[in-house]
Amino acid sequence: MKSHLELSDNEFMKQFAQCELEPKLFTHEAHLRLAWTHLHRYGLETALKNIQLQLQKYVKHLGAEDKYNTTLTIAAVKAVYHFMLRSDTINFKDFIAENPRLLTNFKELISAHYSTDIYNHSEAKLAFLEPDLLPFD
Repeated sequence: MKSHLELSDNEFMKQFAQCELEPKLFTHEAHLRLAWTHLHRYGLETALKNIQLQLQKYVKHLGAEDKYNTTLTIAAVKAVYHFMLRSDTINFKDFIAENPRLLTNFKELISAHYSTDIYNHSEAKLAFLEPDLLPFD
């Protein structure tokens, strides 16, 4: 398999939750899809809880706990949510085609909210840091 997009949303979510998704398929786009599918099905609060727990389990399964970042995870979900509020798309492929900045300018989008480098900030990895420049929706 070359892309997570070859999986249905149900299969993608199931494989990820069960730590069966091939690591090479879990790209930045797949992270965004994970947020989109959970937001679409469960709403913001449940999506935030689910994604944090599942990502922590997935990185632990891979032995890559140092890759997990609480602030970045929550910020990414909130960024996807922001664009979802302005979209009428009903599938991820159309959503991402409508909002390519999430793929191509993600770091720029996040830097509009934070003056610090949350990607490498030790506190940001452990706990959610509220944006200091621009709040999320």
